[in-house]
Amino acid sequence: MDVGGQAVIEGVMMRNKERFAVAVRLPDGTIKVKEEKNSKFPKIFNKFFIRGIVGLGYTLYDGVRALIWSSNQNLGVEEKLSKKEVITTVSLSFLASAVIFVLIPFLSAKYLAPSGIWFDVLDGIFRVGLFVGYLLLISMMQDVKTLFSYHGAEHKAIYCYEEKQPLTVENVKKFTRFHPRCGTTFIFIVLLLSIFLFVLIPGGFLMKFVGRLLLLPVLAGTGYELIKLSGKYHKNIIVKILISPGLWLQRITTNEPTDKQLEVSIKALKAVVD
Repeated sequence: MDVGGQAVIEGVMMRNKERFAVAVRLPDGTIKVKEEKNSKFPKIFNKFFIRGIVGLGYTLYDGVRALIWSSNQNLGVEEKLSKKEVITTVSLSFLASAVIFVLIPFLSAKYLAPSGIWFDVLDGIFRVGLFVGYLLLISMMQDVKTLFSYHGAEHKAIYCYEEKQPLTVENVKKFTRFHPRCGTTFIFIVLLLSIFLFVLIPGGFLMKFVGRLLLLPVLAGTGYELIKLSGKYHKNIIVKILISPGLWLQRITTNEPTDKQLEVSIKALKAVVD
């Protein structure tokens, strides 16, 4: 059974094809687990390439739900957002990402090289640099350090499960915190692909900018298929070389977890695989 996950506030969310579970460490030290069905993914979209585009939206939707629930548990509230509010949150996140990682690099590159191949090269370099810089900056925050530790705990637990080892703290802690199917690696693959794909966009300033926005779904679909392949063949030497930049980036987005954080990730994982 394929499983994936993400770090949340003081916890971990794990998911399979049918449902997801969120486990969080409460202020009193206990672990609380919530299980829900995944948002329904229409089978008509479960096709090569298309599944990556549509699936990203569903994954973000459930991810935001998990984040909000985990935050509420640590604040001691039981606020439930409507479907409309969650969709609005996801949409605003997309908009903010487009401004930060598309518009700002685009304008910066245009200022230094208004046209030609150097414009596209600088645009790509600025985009990757901005993403890495952003990760380095937020990784200095204490709350984010904790989040990244749970991210590491998520990866270790999934690796242990994939290697068919019993899900105990002693077993899980032996595995690496770097995983080929990580969302960090996915984003980095998308950023690298964008450098080569955006060069092909013809026209002037407006055409190039609109073209970048229109190609975002193409990048998402292609990135999904590549990350899926890398997870399947991650022991292949060529695949290892290709995904190595993404794995290196996980040195920023994951930290070594504590035993207590591993306990939380194991609880979440067991809820979707038992």
